[in-house]
Amino acid sequence: TATTEIYTLSLHDALRISIVMRSRPVPFLIALVVFALDQLTKWIIKTRLPGYETIRVIPGFFNIVHAENRGVAFGILNNSNAPWRSLLLVGASSLVLIYVFWLLWRGRTRGNAMLTLALALILGGALGNLYDRAVHGMVTDFVEVYAGDHYFPAFNVADSAITIGGALLVLDMLLSRGRNTGLNPDDVSQAHLHR
Repeated sequence: TATTEIYTLSLHDALRISIVMRSRPVPFLIALVVFALDQLTKWIIKTRLPGYETIRVIPGFFNIVHAENRGVAFGILNNSNAPWRSLLLVGASSLVLIYVFWLLWRGRTRGNAMLTLALALILGGALGNLYDRAVHGMVTDFVEVYAGDHYFPAFNVADSAITIGGALLVLDMLLSRGRNTGLNPDDVSQAHLHR
């Protein structure tokens, strides 16, 4: 049936993705693409859109803006003038980058495509924002989503990659609960049926 064919195709694609993600360079290539896309989009905004200018894309929902953020993702700590802010942000970001790089390099995630993708996205996004903080002292944000008078803080490609990577980490943890019990997943589902 059509449903079976779609399921088979999805399973086949998942297996191919899993095999590709086991290759050591792949997560680093993904991180590099995220970093390059982040830097390219920030460069376009900086060179084409004056500071704090707004382009309405979808009125009432989505704007392109040019905002400079001295804090972390989504404007947190942006208004802080504490002398330790930059040191804390660069130091914490560097530690996360080193740890994620180590996990990927040592192959600690090779058997898990979702985890590998999540960490690759986080690595690329963190590298993009760390580069901006270290070189420019701030990060350029340009995506603004809102509904009426309720605005979500502006963000960029790096923030999006980090957020998607974080969501994939949570999803992987939820999906792996049955895998880490030492039980066969079929046994786990059968146990739930008999409750």
